[in-house]
Amino acid sequence: MESINIFKNIVMKMEVEERVKQILDQAGVKYKVLEHEPVYTSQQAADVRGVELKTGVKALVVKTTEERYLMVLVRADKRADLERIARLEKTKKVRLALPEEVKERAGCEIGSVPPFGIKERLKTYMDETILENKEVNFNIGKHTKSINMHAESLKKVVDAVMY
Repeated sequence: MESINIFKNIVMKMEVEERVKQILDQAGVKYKVLEHEPVYTSQQAADVRGVELKTGVKALVVKTTEERYLMVLVRADKRADLERIARLEKTKKVRLALPEEVKERAGCEIGSVPPFGIKERLKTYMDETILENKEVNFNIGKHTKSINMHAESLKKVVDAVMY
């Protein structure tokens, strides 16, 4: 039992970037790591990556009225439908988590949160329009690094409720 706890502690101390790559490697998913200048908006990220905005995946940490945290994945050219998420969760309201809440749950800053591999495992909702793209792009815990991979592979590694 102790070895499991030690492993869990080691995994939790890993950088978000390393967890993301480890998950992809273990799943046998092909991906490219892109290094670039710091980006803080979806449009900046698309421009620096040289891709269409719609291929970006925003990973949003949200909080319910009951103080449960969730992750919502949405295409970068869209807004998250938080009212719909609230209905799916049977809660009164869902709001974006505050920067300090994101840092605590994800282990990284707003704008650099990947769709998986964050510090705390959260129930995840994924906008099905993400899969309209052949490839997707997202940050991996840093504003200066991104991943490019097939959209179907993202679905394979993310345990998400499609909406």
